[in-house]
Amino acid sequence: TEIYTLSLHDALPISVKYIDNISEYNKSEGLALNEDETDYLEKLSLKIGRKLTDSEVFGFSQVNSEHCRHKIFNGTFVIDGREMESTLFELIKLTTLTNPNKVVSAYKDNCAFIEGPVIEQFAPKTQDKPDYFNIRSYKSVLSLKAETHNFPTTVEPFNGASTGTGGEIRDRIAGGKGAFPVAGTAVYMTSYPRPDGGRSWEKNIRERSWLYQTPENILIKASNGASDFGNKFGQPLICGSLLTFEHSENDIQYGFDKVIMLAGGIGTGKKADSRKSTPASGDLIVLLGGDNYRIGMGGSAVSSVDTGKYDSSIELNAVQRANPEMQKRVYNAIRALGEMDNNPVISIHDHGAGGHLNCLSELVEATGGVVDISKLPVGDPTLSAKEIIGNESQERMGLVMKKTSVETLKKIAERERAPMYIIGEITGDHQFSLVNTLTGEKPVDLKLESLFGNPPKTIMSDITTVSSFKKVEYEAGKLKEYIELVLSIEEVACKDWLTNKVDRSVTGRIAKQQCAGPLQLPLNDLGAISLDYSGNPGMATSIGHAPAAGLIDPGAGSVLSVAEALTNIIWAPLAAKLKGVSLSANWMWPCKNKGEDTRLYKAVKAASDFAIALGINIPTGKDSLSTTQKYKDQVVYSPGTVIISATGEVKKLRKIIEPVIINDPYTSLLYIDMSRDSFKTGGSSFAQVVNRLGDEVPTVKDAEYFARSEERRVGKEGRSRWL
Repeated sequence: TEIYTLSLHDALPISVKYIDNISEYNKSEGLALNEDETDYLEKLSLKIGRKLTDSEVFGFSQVNSEHCRHKIFNGTFVIDGREMESTLFELIKLTTLTNPNKVVSAYKDNCAFIEGPVIEQFAPKTQDKPDYFNIRSYKSVLSLKAETHNFPTTVEPFNGASTGTGGEIRDRIAGGKGAFPVAGTAVYMTSYPRPDGGRSWEKNIRERSWLYQTPENILIKASNGASDFGNKFGQPLICGSLLTFEHSENDIQYGFDKVIMLAGGIGTGKKADSRKSTPASGDLIVLLGGDNYRIGMGGSAVSSVDTGKYDSSIELNAVQRANPEMQKRVYNAIRALGEMDNNPVISIHDHGAGGHLNCLSELVEATGGVVDISKLPVGDPTLSAKEIIGNESQERMGLVMKKTSVETLKKIAERERAPMYIIGEITGDHQFSLVNTLTGEKPVDLKLESLFGNPPKTIMSDITTVSSFKKVEYEAGKLKEYIELVLSIEEVACKDWLTNKVDRSVTGRIAKQQCAGPLQLPLNDLGAISLDYSGNPGMATSIGHAPAAGLIDPGAGSVLSVAEALTNIIWAPLAAKLKGVSLSANWMWPCKNKGEDTRLYKAVKAASDFAIALGINIPTGKDSLSTTQKYKDQVVYSPGTVIISATGEVKKLRKIIEPVIINDPYTSLLYIDMSRDSFKTGGSSFAQVVNRLGDEVPTVKDAEYFARSEERRVGKEGRSRWL
C-alpha cells in the first residue's frame, strides 16, 4: 500500500501572478501567441507602467486567437508574389453586399438572421407569475448557424461533440437580444474506421498510431455525444452527413486524422429583438448558469494550432465537459424574457472559448465595465483567479439589463432553477476590470482597446503548387463488385446507427426529419420545421460538401459543395424560391503548409463568385484553419473542406418531396443535368473504393442555367413534373 501526503497549502488558490517573460510564459502555457503579439504585450506592459498579470496575458491569447478573431480570413494574401485585392472575409461579405435579399443581420452577431413571416407565439400571457397561455403574432426572423468543434472531438470525442452541439445552440440563443433554437444538424468526418481489420480500400494505407482515439471510436463516441446533448436539451437532429476519407499520393498523406465535427441548427426569433442595444452606464451585468471548474483552459488557443503541437496535458486540459440540463434551465429563463411583449435584455452573449474573459469583454466592448469575480460561482475552491475567469465550464450566458428589470429575471430564474448572479456593472469608461472585492486583487485591469489589441495584420504568403493525381481506372466486368464496395463505404452505406439513437421529432414542430418512408431507411435530402404550431409557415435546411473533389480542384470543390446543398433543399417549396436561400460556409483547412493557403484563397473566391452569380448570399460561417495532425514520424493533412448549410423559408410544408421510390410502373426516374458538364469520377465514393482520387472533377459550367434549373422543382402530389 502506497501512502501519499497532501499539503492543504498546496490546494489553496494561487494568487494573481505577474509575468516577467511573456514569450516564455506563452510557450509554457501553450497560448499560441505569435512573435508580433508577444512584442505587442511587452510594449503594452511598458506603456501602462507595470507587468501584465497571468490573467491578462492568458485573456489576450484567448480573445485574440485565430479561433476567435479569424486573423487568416481577415489577413492579406500574397500569392506568387502578388498581393490579392480582397481578404477572404471581404470575399464572403461581398455575397451579402451584392445580394442582400432577406438578410436582417450578418457577420455581427452569434448567428445570422433572415427575414421571416408573421408567425404565432403560444406562451404564457405573463412570464414572472403563473398565467394562462395565449396566442400572439409577431414578425419573425429565421436563424442560421453552424460551428465546428474539431480539436475537442479529436481529443475526447464524446464531450468534444457534446459541447460543440451545446455551444452552437447557445449561439442561436444569444442572437440579437435572445432567440429560439428549434432543430439541429451534424456532420462527422474522420479517417477510415477499419472495422474488423479493414476493408479493401482501407488496407491500402498504413494505419497510424492514433494520438488520442481511433476513427472508429470517434465516429461512435462523437455521434453519441452530439445525440446525447440534443436529446437531453430537447433539440432534435433533423439533418446530417457523414464522410470517411484517406488518400496517399505524391508523398503526401491526406486524412481526417484531425476530425471535423460540425454542429449546426436553425430556429426563430423576433425581428424587433434581432439586434443588440448598446449598454449604458449603470446597467447591470448578469450571469446565468453553473459553477466554475478547472475545465477547458485555453481551448481557443489550442484549437488554433496543429493537433499534436503541444504536450498532451495542455491539449487535454483544453477540452470541456457538457451539462445539457443546466443549459436547458438557462434557456428556459432567456426564452421567457424573449416571449415578453417588451424584452428587457439589452445585450446577451454566450460563454464559449475563453470563458468569462471572452463573453464579458464582448458584453462591455462598446462601453467598459467592472466585474466582481468574488460573485462568480466557484465549484472548485482551488481555482486561481486566471482559472476562474478563463475556464470554459459550459452552459453559461452573460446578459446586460437595466436595474429595474433584474427582479423579473430573478423570479423567472428561480422558477426554472437557473442559477443567476449579478456580477458587475457597465461603467462607460472603456476600461475592462475584473476585481476581487474580498481580496482587493485585480486579475484584469486594461483599456478595452488594449485587450483586443492592434497587432500587425496577418500576412499569408504562399505559392501556387500543381498536384496531379492518377486517373480513376476500372474494369467494366466488375460492375457488381464496384456497386457492393460503394454501398459499403460510410458516406453511402446505411446510417441507422446514427439516426436511430437521436431524437428526430421532439418539439412537435418537425415537418421533415432525417428518415423517410414506411421503413424509415431512406434519408431525406433536407430537414424542415414548422415556424409555429399552426403548421403553415416553415423553414428548411440542407448540407453540402465535396472535400475529395476539392483536393483535385479547390474551386470545383466549393462549387460542388454549394450545388449539393442547393440540390438537396430544392425539394422544399421555398417561399422566395432561390432568392430566399441563405448559406453558412464553414471552412476547415491545413493552412501554413506549402500551397494550401493558395488553394484556400481559390476555394473561397470560387464560393463567393458562384453565390453571387446565383443571386444568393453567405451571411454566416466559421473557419478552423489548423487541420493538420502531427505524429512523431509523419504529418497528416486533412483535406481542405468547406461545409455549406443552406436554409430558406418554406410556404407549404406538406408539399416537400421525399426520396422514396414508389413501385408504380407508370412513373419514371429522370436524370436532369443541372451542371452542363460531362461525367467525371474524380473525388467520388467510387474513386475512393478503388484507391484513387482522380485527375478531373465535375463542376457547374453555367451558373445562370443552374439557377434557372433550381427555380423549377419536382412537385405536386408526388408526380414528376416541371413547374
